[in-house]
Parts: sequence; structure tokens; C-alpha cells
Amino acid sequence: MLATQNRLRTSSDFSTTVRSGVRNGRRNLVLYTAPIGASEPSRIGFIVSKAVGNAVTRNLVKRRLREAGAMSLQTHGTGFAVVVRALPAAATASWEQLLMDYNAALAVTTKRLGGPAPRNTSPDRNGTTTEGTTRA
Repeated sequence: MLATQNRLRTSSDFSTTVRSGVRNGRRNLVLYTAPIGASEPSRIGFIVSKAVGNAVTRNLVKRRLREAGAMSLQTHGTGFAVVVRALPAAATASWEQLLMDYNAALAVTTKRLGGPAPRNTSPDRNGTTTEGTTRA
């Protein structure tokens, strides 16, 4: 669960991030990242429309994306506003696919903004992370 300070809540926050942010699209989502004050906590918002599916499916996608967002706050705790828009393909995507798309899109957008590149701790097909450790 995201803390209140880490959530985008108003429509003006969403529209400012989408309009002025850097965009990166993936198969399951589109992610927009905009810089905010360096000392301000990062904030994340989600857009999951009815095109994704029924209420049960939308809530599942939203919960998964919220968890991915909470995990990303460990490396990007301050300085960014992020809006994640789920695409209809997200309804059938697994947790691993959503997480990979989220992390890849966030890495690209933060790199374009000149922020620190996040460490990739998600395993590849062989179970190896980019840091060279193998999952058991």
C-alpha cells in the first residue's frame, strides 16, 4: 500500500505529470514521469480504465501496479511524480510481466530526466539479476 504522501490525488497533479512528463510505452502500460522538488517525496498515480476489463480485473491490475510502485519507492523515494496508465493487455498479463514493464519504463523515463538509474533486481529468464546474483 502506498502512503498518502506518495499518492497523486488531484486531477491537476495527474494532468501536469502527463502533459509535462517524459512518456514511455510498453505492451501493458504507459508510464509518465515528471520531476518535482528534489526534497519532496515521489508520488505515484494510476489510471485503469474500463477498457482493461470488469471491476474485478481492473482492481487486480491496480493492486499489482500499486505494489510495483511501492517497490520503486525504495530507489526513487524523492523527486518524481509518476502516472501509470494500464493498457487493455494488462488484464491478461502476469505479475512478472507487469513488474518488468513497469521497471523498464521507469528506468527509461528517469534516465531521460537525468535521474539515477534504478538497480534492476528482477530476474531474467535464467533467474539471474543484473547484479550477478542467482535466485534460489
